[in-house]
Amino acid sequence: MVMIAIVDYGSGNLRSVMGALEFLGARAVITGDARDVAMADKLILPGVGSFRVAMENIDRRGLRAPLLESVRERGTPILGICLGMQILADVGDEDGPTPGLGLIPGAVRRFPDFAPPLRVPHIGFNSVTFVEPEGSILAALGDSADFYFIHSYRLICDDPKDVSGWCEYGGERFAASVERAHILGAQFHPEKSQTNGLVVLKSFLERSWAC
Repeated sequence: MVMIAIVDYGSGNLRSVMGALEFLGARAVITGDARDVAMADKLILPGVGSFRVAMENIDRRGLRAPLLESVRERGTPILGICLGMQILADVGDEDGPTPGLGLIPGAVRRFPDFAPPLRVPHIGFNSVTFVEPEGSILAALGDSADFYFIHSYRLICDDPKDVSGWCEYGGERFAASVERAHILGAQFHPEKSQTNGLVVLKSFLERSWAC
């Protein structure tokens, strides 16, 4: 049976993600142990809060090396959620420039200040349009679907082909999801996005990647 490790690095929305996976019947553990990360069949990086604090916690807990070894060398599929997607990038600007995990080439920048009534952070349900959904974990949802967001920063990918879903806020199009082989990210919260979010999580659980 596939074992999912929900990685606890001190910045996660852990219980909500665990609850969604349990609803789907998945075998999952919440763990900050490098040995569990190394043994997991799939990894989930949830997250809320600061990019800098998240990466400091990952380094303090000795999780950077096992995460990168699992994903890069063993081809373990990984799904980053919200902040967890952002730290897949090369660098983030929040609280000062901070190196990320470097799994998705790009940088995490704050939204510009929008004209009222729009505000930062971007909060609430918004529509995501999928890019070539066939073969994506988003494929079962057709061409677009609504998801729940809460974030002030967004990932700007070096290669737009890494973007699997686009969303628009304040007239700006931003990456709502990314997929680069077995490395995936959702800026939205699937665990808070009702049926659509459960479909995304189920697709991640069931899909296999040849790495």
